[in-house]
Amino acid sequence: MTLDNSATNSTPRSHLGKFLRAELLPILTDLRLAIVLLLAIAFFSASGTVIEQGQSIEFYKANYPTDPALFGFLSWKVILTIGLDHVYRTWWFLSLLILFATSLTACSFTRQLPALKAARNWKLYDQPRQFQKLALSAELDNASLSSLTQLLQQKRYRVFQGEQDNLYARKGIAGRIGPIIVHIGIVIILAGAIWGAMTGFVAQEMVPSGESFQIRNIIDAGPLAAPQIPKDLALKVNRFWIDYTPTGSIDQFYSDISALDRQGQEVKRKTIFVNQPFRYRGVTFYQTDWGIAAIRIRFNNSPTLQLPMAALNTNGNGRLWGTWIPTKTDLSEGVSLLAKDLQGTLLIYDAKGQLVDTLRAGMATTVNGVTLRIVEVVGSTGLQIKADPGIPIVYAGFGLLMLGVVMSYVSHSQIWALEKDGHFYVGGRTNRAQVAFEREMLEILDQLTQKQEIKL
Repeated sequence: MTLDNSATNSTPRSHLGKFLRAELLPILTDLRLAIVLLLAIAFFSASGTVIEQGQSIEFYKANYPTDPALFGFLSWKVILTIGLDHVYRTWWFLSLLILFATSLTACSFTRQLPALKAARNWKLYDQPRQFQKLALSAELDNASLSSLTQLLQQKRYRVFQGEQDNLYARKGIAGRIGPIIVHIGIVIILAGAIWGAMTGFVAQEMVPSGESFQIRNIIDAGPLAAPQIPKDLALKVNRFWIDYTPTGSIDQFYSDISALDRQGQEVKRKTIFVNQPFRYRGVTFYQTDWGIAAIRIRFNNSPTLQLPMAALNTNGNGRLWGTWIPTKTDLSEGVSLLAKDLQGTLLIYDAKGQLVDTLRAGMATTVNGVTLRIVEVVGSTGLQIKADPGIPIVYAGFGLLMLGVVMSYVSHSQIWALEKDGHFYVGGRTNRAQVAFEREMLEILDQLTQKQEIKL
C-alpha cells in the first residue's frame, strides 16, 4: 500500500497562504477599496469635528434631542450608541485606519516595489525592431555611441554600455521611489493616529487664580493612556485676568502658569491665552474658559475672609455667580451676593430678595449693622489639557508624504541606442512630462547630428 504524498504534504498553512494570495490579496490591493476606505475615514473624521467630542450625556440630550432628531435620525441615542461622541477612539474607526494601512502596504509590496525593481533592472536592445515599440525613436545614418554617451551624461543620465555596440541610459529613478515613500508616509500617519487614540487623553480643570493643581479631571482617554498621564506634574496658576473692551465685553482672558518640580520650584513659566497654549513634558494646556471662584471680604476690622462662589442656572440668559455671606456668627442672618464678571458691579440682596446695595471691588457698605468690604473678586481659569503621543509620529509621516509627493513629480526617462549594420538606432520613453521629454530627445538628436557633420 502506498500513500499519496501530495495529500500528506498539503497542510492547513499552505492552504491559508494560497487563500491569502489568491483571494484576499487582490481585494486588499484593489484601488476601489482604497478609495472607499479613504472616503469613509474622511466622512467620520468630519463628523468628529462637527459633533462635539467627549461631552456629558446631558449635553447630548440637550443639543441632540430625539424629537425632532437632527436630519430625521441623528439623536443623542444614535450618537452614544455608535460612538460619535468619541469617534477617533471607537473600534470601527480604528479598524478603518488599520484596514486602509493594510491596503496601502499590500499595494506597495505587490505593485510599487515590483515596479521599482523593474525600473532598476535595465535591459539592452540588440535588435532594430525593438525600437519600434518605443513612443519616440529615430534611425540615423551617421552617429556614434561615444558622442551619444557624452550628450546623455551632460543631461545627467546614467549610462550603461553594452558589449554589442548598444547602450541604455536612465534618469529620474526617484520618480519610481516617490510613490513608495508616499505610501510609507500615509501608513506612518495612520500609525501615529492610532497610537495617539490609544494613548492620548483629554482633561479639564477649573483652577482659581493663585492656586496649584495637578491633572485629575480626565474626561476622555485611550485604553493605554494611564502611563501617559503624569502623576507627579504640579502646576500653579500665578494669576488669571481678563481684558475688557471699552464697551464692557471680554476682549481676551489670560493665565500666567508655572510648572513646578517636586520641591515646588518653578521650572517653566508662560502666560497663555486663546490659541497660545503652554506645553510641558508632552502635555498641552489650552485657555478655554473662565469663571469666578471666590469673593474675598472683610467685616469691620476683621481679617480677610474668602468665600466660594458658585455658578447659577440662568437658563441660558448669560453667566452669573453667587454666594451667601453670613452677617452674624451664628449664621442666623446674611445677605446674598451676585456677580457676572470680574470687573462689573456686585449686587447684594437681603433675605427677602430685596436689593440692598451695589458695590465694586474695594468698596464697602453697611448691612445688618456690620461694615462689609469687598476686597477682591477671585477669578478661575478653565484649562483644557491634552496629550497626544502620536503627534510626532504623524508629523514624521507628513514629512515623508510631502517628500514622496515631490519625488513622484520627477520623470523617469529611459533611452536606448544600437549601432548595427551601418545604422544607428536611438529611442526612449518616459512616464510623465511627455512633451518635455520629446523636446529633450529632439535636442539630443540635433546635437548628435551636428557633431557627426563637424567630424565629417
